[in-house]
Amino acid sequence: MRDSPTIYFIRHGETDWNRDRRYQGQRDIPLNDTGHAQARRNGRALRAFLPDIANARFIASPLRRTRETMEIIRAELDLPTDGYRTDTDLMELSYGQWEGTLQDDLAAYDPEGLAARQADPFRWRPEGGESYADLSARVERWAGTVTEDVVVVSHGGVSRCLRGHLLALDPLGIPDLESPQDRVLILSNATMHWL
Repeated sequence: MRDSPTIYFIRHGETDWNRDRRYQGQRDIPLNDTGHAQARRNGRALRAFLPDIANARFIASPLRRTRETMEIIRAELDLPTDGYRTDTDLMELSYGQWEGTLQDDLAAYDPEGLAARQADPFRWRPEGGESYADLSARVERWAGTVTEDVVVVSHGGVSRCLRGHLLALDPLGIPDLESPQDRVLILSNATMHWL
């Protein structure tokens, strides 16, 4: 049996909206200084772990925070910063009307939506947005195109759904999976570990 390709998955570095616990979704928010440092750390970690990582493909979500992270990582690998492509299937979950809202304000802003989300966090969809079930379908479609080792810079929701698909996890637990911004997730042959 042939080994499956390895996916080196990196969540984008921190933004001010991450720091403030504000729903970003598909809003195009830049990295902050902490995010830049996290991206440099992940680039150095990849270089130390796999010196020939340059032979992999590099793909990012088209949002600014992921492209910034990818370009910093590629610079740490001594690769041209623009030597990657983007894929809209790797964009973050759309939070619709919740985008821009602080997590601490949700109970006052949309109590019904918050209650519905708590009742079914995998299938609940905010007005104008996507559910984790929707995002999972998009991520599974992308995963079906992976035929060689790839370095991916994307988002927390995408990381959760990708693990759910590749590791055959219970969908109901997917929204609660951790998704750190200062570690590299390595997925291969239905296993995972953090770098």
